[in-house]
Amino acid sequence: MRGITKRFPGVVANDAVDFAAARGEIHALLGENGAGKSTLMKALYGFYRPDAGEIRLHGVPRVLRSPKDALRAGLGMVFQQFMLVPSLSVVENVLLGLPSQGWRLDERAAAAQISAEAARYGMAVHPLARVWQLSVGEQQRVEILKLLARGADVLILDEPTAVLTPQETRDLFDTLRRLAAEGRTIIVITHKLSEVMAAADRVTVLRAGRLVGTTTTATTSPQALARMMVGRETFDLAERTPVEQGPIVLEVRDLWADGDRGPGALRGVSLAVHAGEIVGVAGVAGNGQRELGEVVAGLRRPTRGHVSIAGRERTNASPLDAIRAGLGHVPEDRLGTGVAPHLSVADNLVLKSYREPRFGRGPLLDHQTVDEVARELIEEYKIQTPGPEASVEALSGGNLQRLILAREISAGPRVLLAFHPTRGLDVGATEAVHRALFDQRHADVGVLLISEDLDEILQLSDRVAVLCGGQLMAIVRPEDVTVEQIGLLMGGTRLALPEETA
Repeated sequence: MRGITKRFPGVVANDAVDFAAARGEIHALLGENGAGKSTLMKALYGFYRPDAGEIRLHGVPRVLRSPKDALRAGLGMVFQQFMLVPSLSVVENVLLGLPSQGWRLDERAAAAQISAEAARYGMAVHPLARVWQLSVGEQQRVEILKLLARGADVLILDEPTAVLTPQETRDLFDTLRRLAAEGRTIIVITHKLSEVMAAADRVTVLRAGRLVGTTTTATTSPQALARMMVGRETFDLAERTPVEQGPIVLEVRDLWADGDRGPGALRGVSLAVHAGEIVGVAGVAGNGQRELGEVVAGLRRPTRGHVSIAGRERTNASPLDAIRAGLGHVPEDRLGTGVAPHLSVADNLVLKSYREPRFGRGPLLDHQTVDEVARELIEEYKIQTPGPEASVEALSGGNLQRLILAREISAGPRVLLAFHPTRGLDVGATEAVHRALFDQRHADVGVLLISEDLDEILQLSDRVAVLCGGQLMAIVRPEDVTVEQIGLLMGGTRLALPEETA
């Protein structure tokens, strides 16, 4: 890709970017939120037409008007949201859209061929299984098999490890290395520097839509890559320091709940969070974490069990009751449920506290006080915004998360429920969120951290509760287990480990 420029109204997403990936290599693409990584790859895959620049595949100039053009040229992409038909089998999904071989499908012959291809690259998957029966890791393998069936020799994977266990991540990288060894080009978009160093041959870094540079992993370090991404010196990782734990401030006992897809999303979960500690909840996506958080926040009613906040029974409480009991909530969907998108930054900052007498009496708000409080929080939490009156929709993901944390923490919670607090954030915003969570821990707040980033869970948590299939597999201390053991628990294997019960 040479001199790729892509403009949107008021934004230059890619500014004369050069990008080159070699045959037989794994090439990582790094950058902060809004750096232009996704736009660049969508231009390569035919989603966008560049305003300027040239794309070459195998040295030949190509104009890719659609993903179909890209696939015909041997280029495929695996998105975070898989493009599979759940009711169809693996075989049917792989063959869907391929040129017809006749009126009837020889499913057994196709299954045998797909099994052989999967085994060749170390991808265990049952070809006759329905997609809805597969784990997330298996579904990802089906997506890769689809691209191989279409003859793709350039594969782009967007955040491929976000929903995988450590074992599945290791298996994926083994597969990618086998594909690269056969001469295919693999491009991986990821924010996990440790994975870049472990799996990639070269790394290209974008910042603010421009190319910062390309380097080999053999000649760089995570600190150097982070510095390239953000344009300043690397960060000191926040570390857990000893804190004297207080009484239990959040407790769930024998909690059962149905999910959106049917019953049994939570099955008999019991755990407690003390003041001055962070309890992380680990698990592959879809194993009850969302339902647990929603029950605690009053957004979902349990079918059985109890929830108490700050020593008060709050089973079946409304979200407002949970707030009044002392719960702060950093939700999974920042823009959808974390803020009121059409209100200003100031209005969103006081959404939890506008009922207080200082903000006015009756139905009328004292806008001067709202503005003063908002300015204080904007400065304290370093929210980058033109001013309190600006629309919250204009904020980046990192600044949106800072706003939500500012609002929830300034309300003085006893318990803070943090749901995927750094998902999609760059290294600078992630550092700020981690420090805010540790500050709450030192302020005797109990933190329930739900995250699919296992590195984050192990770095921040005093104790880790592992869920699989809606059941609690174990509660352990990070220093007592290995990453591999956590991965086995996430996959449903019970182990003899020193467990923490309180």
